[in-house]
Amino acid sequence: MRIQQAHCESFWNKLHKEALPAGRQAFFAMAPMKDVTDVAFRALVARRGKPDVFWTEFVSADGLYHTCGVVDTAEKSSANDNPLLRDLQFTEDQRPIVAQIFSSKPEMIAYAARLVAELGFDGVDINMGCPDRTIEKQGAGAAIIKNPELAVEIIRAAKEASSLPVSVKTRVGYNKESLEEWLPALLTAEPAAITLHLRTRKEMSLVPADWELMKKAVEIRNRINPNVLLIGNGDVKDMEDARAKVAESGCDGAMLGRALFGNPWIFQGLRKSSDDSGLTKSKHGLEEKLDALVELAYSFEKLTPPKNFSILKKHIKAFVTGFPACAGRAGAAELRAKLMATGSAAELEKAVHLYT
Repeated sequence: MRIQQAHCESFWNKLHKEALPAGRQAFFAMAPMKDVTDVAFRALVARRGKPDVFWTEFVSADGLYHTCGVVDTAEKSSANDNPLLRDLQFTEDQRPIVAQIFSSKPEMIAYAARLVAELGFDGVDINMGCPDRTIEKQGAGAAIIKNPELAVEIIRAAKEASSLPVSVKTRVGYNKESLEEWLPALLTAEPAAITLHLRTRKEMSLVPADWELMKKAVEIRNRINPNVLLIGNGDVKDMEDARAKVAESGCDGAMLGRALFGNPWIFQGLRKSSDDSGLTKSKHGLEEKLDALVELAYSFEKLTPPKNFSILKKHIKAFVTGFPACAGRAGAAELRAKLMATGSAAELEKAVHLYT
């Protein structure tokens, strides 16, 4: 049955109708990735070329409630001592920005939706796709795919709790593809947008993302609720690939995740014009990449409460790769090992300077 509804004005609608450069129909977003897309990394990306939409790392709605909502005011955590609030920090140059939360409890989602609205976010996204066992044991993340009724209840709780547009990030099924059952349930709850990771929970990331399924999802969306935006996610290699996948599948936008590793320039030029200048592969030399890594390390150290510096190792692996030893200079493996052994931004910068 086709749902009749007023076209909700939100940043999503404005983005899709007004904010894109003339001639560009699709939008492109940064995926939420735990211990990757924190405020420090988003700042690095923003200075080199913003996506159309930023996402935060995902944050536990239950955790927010128990550290911010039920304790006495004098004891409430601040952003200086609460890692959950730290993960919800952002700067104005990172707008529009969506806060991603997770829980299996509608009342917790409602609390978190109100909180992120108070924090000034542009939207709230509910994670219904994370395959992490610790999240699923809570009945959250991908586990919600097995309970469409609960999914609808959670989305509606978030919508009723604040004026922020509510979106969902999920997968095409749990043990098998189930778009004909799963997607209509989500559409009846009328979220502003749905991001589909084009694998099942069982598949994890062990098989290629099936972008043919996005065509099926678009058909279902168009039949039931054409006002909901659909975003494709999975194996998007670069902006050229993103644009091709969107054009072929008919969805409204694409979300890039792993393609960001070692490449904060991936969205460079995206918002400047409607031609291909912002949508093609760009080449950045080793010294430019090392400078960006040092910049990231210093921003990372400013996070409060601090994160373990070893978290940066995944960025070091991504930035320092693919070049051989030559003219007395170490190759990627040797330099990477030296940078991995550092324990602060100053040590990392010193090791980089010794190399360059």
